[in-house]
Parts: sequence; structure tokens; C-alpha cells
Amino acid sequence: MTKALLIIDVQEAMFSYPGMSLFDGEQVMDRIVSLLDKARSAGAPVVYIQHTEDEEYTRGLPTWEISSRITPREGETVVEKPTWDAFHRTVLHEELQRQGITELVICGMQTEFCLDTTCRRAYSMGYRNILVQDAHSTFDNGNLSGEEIVRHHNGVLGGRFARLQRADEIGF
Repeated sequence: MTKALLIIDVQEAMFSYPGMSLFDGEQVMDRIVSLLDKARSAGAPVVYIQHTEDEEYTRGLPTWEISSRITPREGETVVEKPTWDAFHRTVLHEELQRQGITELVICGMQTEFCLDTTCRRAYSMGYRNILVQDAHSTFDNGNLSGEEIVRHHNGVLGGRFARLQRADEIGF
């Protein structure tokens, strides 16, 4: 079994919305950096998912770029996606199959959109998923706080579509 780190939509746009900030944003980023360091040290595959569409996610705009804190290195895979589902209309499944990956360590942004959708789809496609319960985030949405959304999705996804683990428990 080959385990890969899947980093979803950790792009500069997530840190550029006026008056909005991600729940636990800096700490979540610190944990993602730590996960990335562990994966790289172990020689585990790293796959970045990069949302690409109009507005702030237009290819080439500064907001479209993957966060400068986790810039991909040569040989690491970057998959652009046009929808919330990282598998839909992308080469992600083919790339994971090519690398022999069967288990995904999932982290990133935004909890209730791309992270949730991709986690469920990966499960349906037969991947074993570990959702890093303290390494994903989102914004308050007017009905729920970002913290409530993260807690809810950990409860819904954990034990069903993914095994939950904290970042400090993850090994590669």
C-alpha cells in the first residue's frame, strides 16, 4: 500500500478575502507545512490540488497560486480541477493509479466544499482515506462558524468516509 499526502486548494486566494479569515488559519497552515515536511522526509508522494476557474482562481493570477508556504517541488504532482470534486474532469485518479497510491492523507481548504466532496469521492473510488482532523479549514458562512463547520465535517466524514487523525499522529 502506498500512502500519499493530498493537499486540497491551499492557494493564495484563501488568505486574500478582505475581512474574512479561515478558522484556525495560521495553525492549520503550520500543520499542513508539518505534514508536507514529514511526507517529503519519508519520500512519500505529495499531490497538490489546485482549483482553477474564473475570478480569483484564474490560472496565472497571484491568488490562483499554491500558497508560498508549501510551494511544490519538482517531481511533486499538481492537479488542476474545475469543480469541487478533485476527481471530476481531472487526471487525479489516473495519476494516483500510475503511482500505485491506495491511501490518501487528506488536508486543505475549504472543509464543506472541495475537501468534503473529494473525500467522499475518493472513498467511493476505493481509496483508504485519512482525514487530518486539525489540518483543514473554512470560513464562517453566516449560519455556522468555521469552527462549527470543521467539527461537523469531522463528525460526518470520520468513521464513514475516512479515518480521523491529528496531524501529529500522521506518519508516512
